[in-house]
Amino acid sequence: MTRCDELCHASMQDADSAEPELAGEKGRVAELLASAGLFGGLAPAEIARFAHGARETSVAKGDILFHRGDPCTGFHLILSGQIKLAFISAEGNEKVVEILSRGQSFGEAVMFMDKPYVVMAQALTDSVLLHIAKQVVFDEMARDPLFCRKIIAGLSRRLHQLMNDVESYSLRSGRDRIIGYLLREEGLGSDDDDLTTGPVSIRLPTSKGIIASRLNLTQEHFSRILHELIEAGLIQVQGRTIHVHDIARLRATLS
Repeated sequence: MTRCDELCHASMQDADSAEPELAGEKGRVAELLASAGLFGGLAPAEIARFAHGARETSVAKGDILFHRGDPCTGFHLILSGQIKLAFISAEGNEKVVEILSRGQSFGEAVMFMDKPYVVMAQALTDSVLLHIAKQVVFDEMARDPLFCRKIIAGLSRRLHQLMNDVESYSLRSGRDRIIGYLLREEGLGSDDDDLTTGPVSIRLPTSKGIIASRLNLTQEHFSRILHELIEAGLIQVQGRTIHVHDIARLRATLS
């Protein structure tokens, strides 16, 4: 049984059967929900309803939350840590789809489709998550059109990012993909930041191999491009830290 199986089983238990001491736990879960952007603006009574369908879980680095084909009974909200979503081929090859971190959620689309997961989820670091049961989400959406809009907006952002990924993989060179990724990690992914100059240091959130897969590159190709950027005097690499000598100069090299 995966950690998600255990969590989903707990989420579906009748709240009336809970032991008395769980009342305090519900209050703590409600506080965690209130701090998440998705639930911002909801009244305490509304958040309390979600708390009855939410369970907190801690997962260790390397733990599998769910496999492709597992049933989806809700969605996950990341409180801390990093989660990887990936496809695994029959030969065991991995393609990373997303790398998610604190404040992000996953599983909503599959939850609404009432289909099993199409990817696997694995903790890249020790992580803490909330699993919110789908029935409590459906009930709240029926009550609150504003919450519906928040859910739709989140799914739309995912779709927009997916389209950007398709464009990047299809039309942009590996070099541009890596530079674009570094700019996004530094928060300089929009044209409004064109005038930003000077040196910056960017700490990669996970291993180069996982980032390479996320960018649809082999690890060898990823390393080769980093070496080319080093030789061009644009960056310096120290482990997972990328020192950019001049962010404006690096940005100017984009095709």
